[in-house]
Amino acid sequence: MRIFKNFDEVGEIRNAVVTTGSFDGVHIGHKVILQHLRNHADEIAGETVLITFHPHPRKVLYPETAGKDLYLINSQREKIYLLEKAGLDNLIIVDFTVEFSKITSVEFVRSILLNKLHARKIIIGFNHHFGHNREGDYDALRKLGSENGFEVEEIPEQDIQNESVSSTKIRKALLDGNMQKANAYLDHLYIIMGPARPSNIMLAEIGFPSYTLQVEEDCKLVPPNGVYAVSVNGGTTTQKGMCFVKKNHESPIDTLVEVHLTDSNEQLNNKVLSLFFHKRLREEKKMSSIEDLRKQLMIDKSQVDELIF
Repeated sequence: MRIFKNFDEVGEIRNAVVTTGSFDGVHIGHKVILQHLRNHADEIAGETVLITFHPHPRKVLYPETAGKDLYLINSQREKIYLLEKAGLDNLIIVDFTVEFSKITSVEFVRSILLNKLHARKIIIGFNHHFGHNREGDYDALRKLGSENGFEVEEIPEQDIQNESVSSTKIRKALLDGNMQKANAYLDHLYIIMGPARPSNIMLAEIGFPSYTLQVEEDCKLVPPNGVYAVSVNGGTTTQKGMCFVKKNHESPIDTLVEVHLTDSNEQLNNKVLSLFFHKRLREEKKMSSIEDLRKQLMIDKSQVDELIF
């Protein structure tokens, strides 16, 4: 997958089939759209293109209202990983600003989709809007397409598998600690990625050496405090682990995410780890002694071993 940070970086894209959107979570509904892109691109020996935005438009346009407490399922690193895994050819990450938001839908189509990308086909999800004040829609695109020689397809609502899936519902499931529901909506395991460093000495002393992952963006949604069964990738293999989450509500980027590899001593310091969350094992507990903590962690470890093979 090629990644571009602005439209001037983009070179030749063969028979571009394009869509736009935030794609936070890269959930099952997004994957339907990406598959449509792939199918149409293959028909014309073309390439798939997603135009997405960073920061999230709500964070820029409504910083004190709708964007103030908006937490995102994916960091930018995670979204790139998931989109590449989904088979996207080209990702254009637009630096979203107030100035960019004032581009009209007609200007966006003509100056960017046509002049920069030479789009052959534009595919949008059901009831998608774009451009200044969300003035652009499917009908406007069809009119522009007939005038400028490109095709437009709106994916019918009934074609979006499980149309009730939305990033909002996934965020709620994650905030409730319901990882199974969130993962079903996502059609993949919820992920946290970040560089690792050695962690809690006390845990190491009682037989549970762990690593701390740096939460890289302050708007990254992290599930509630507790212990989670996770798969860990970052070394030579994917391994089983248990993850400890302790949120800092005043400073989300200082939230503590620690992981212990349950059956490996591989050294992962300073490597970028990917944690894939299977299930929340329990809420955070206050232990009366170090020995009680060790016994509880042994119970947690046995649950991980039963859950992940």
